Amino acid sequence: MAYDENLGNRARERLGREPGITERRMFGGLAMMLPGNMAAVVGGAGGLMVRVDPAEAGRVLAEPGAEATVMWGREMRGWVTVSPDACERDPDLTRWVDRGVRFARTLPAK
Repeated sequence: MAYDENLGNRARERLGREPGITERRMFGGLAMMLPGNMAAVVGGAGGLMVRVDPAEAGRVLAEPGAEATVMWGREMRGWVTVSPDACERDPDLTRWVDRGVRFARTLPAK
């Protein structure tokens, strides 16, 4: 399944001002990366996977439209899946993408 190109373009617009952003197709989506670390992934179903500080995951998962990311039957620590509805409005998308960027910037470059 291809990723949601409209959401990908909207996320790209929000990330355009970030130095060092690269894109890579993976997991059936479009990953937005900072020095080799994924910050957010635009998914095929129209939502996002967002990288978050694992220590803040409980608080983040309490937000509307957020749920734990599960891949291959296992919960991925430090990742949150955001429903399409929760990133439909530009301010909401910006907040989620910025959260992933902030955390990815704390990681060592790959």
